[in-house]
Amino acid sequence: MARSEKKSPLSYQEREYRLTENSGLVSSIVKIAETDLHILASQPVEDHALLAVSQVRSVIEGYIRIYPDFLQSLVPLPQNNQAPDIIQEMLAAGEVAGVGPMAAVAGIVAEQVGKNLLSSLNLEEVIVENGGDLFVARTQESTIAIYAGESPLSGKLGIRLLPEQMPCGVCCSSGMIGHSLSLGQADAVVVTAASTALADTAATRLGNEVGRKKKSIQHALEVAKGIAGLAGVVIISGEHLGAWGDVELVRI
Repeated sequence: MARSEKKSPLSYQEREYRLTENSGLVSSIVKIAETDLHILASQPVEDHALLAVSQVRSVIEGYIRIYPDFLQSLVPLPQNNQAPDIIQEMLAAGEVAGVGPMAAVAGIVAEQVGKNLLSSLNLEEVIVENGGDLFVARTQESTIAIYAGESPLSGKLGIRLLPEQMPCGVCCSSGMIGHSLSLGQADAVVVTAASTALADTAATRLGNEVGRKKKSIQHALEVAKGIAGLAGVVIISGEHLGAWGDVELVRI
């Protein structure tokens, strides 16, 4: 289960961002195969999170064994009403964004694990980061820093989230950082949405649309306007920046 269409750097590079968080929450690291989660909660959650990750991965891996195209496709696949809910959400997110369903895998794992922890441990707050894609559920204002590789804007801007905007997904794609496939050249495309799966697929799609010229940012933002369900988008390419939607940028 190692397919993705994007490079995801909402802080990447040796996961150095994990050393700089200042949330006041307890940090837990959970790893299973390709899945490598950083979880922030009011208490250690490793045991519960390991079980939650195993359950989500089991569903996705089981579906891939039956439908191998689900793993490989770079284009949307038809909805399957007989599939598990997780699979249906990934298929729907890929269809809305115009990419393959596995572009949603990091986001769907982060959200499913986060929701599981909120309900099973009766938590009020949790942040689950999966390769730079985040599920964020907090009761107070939070700022998510944007790591954008070699861009002069990297680490200098963040997205402020208000309590009423959460829970939500904050997902990032890059054509310049990481190992996953991206067809664009953006340093960072960050998408916020109520659905973390949709934020993930949309980040992939929009990342594919961005080159190294300023006008490509505007083009990608126009594409974003046509993807139903997005809350906001931030794009960084070199020294250029563009934003659309309900997103508040702050200096860090």
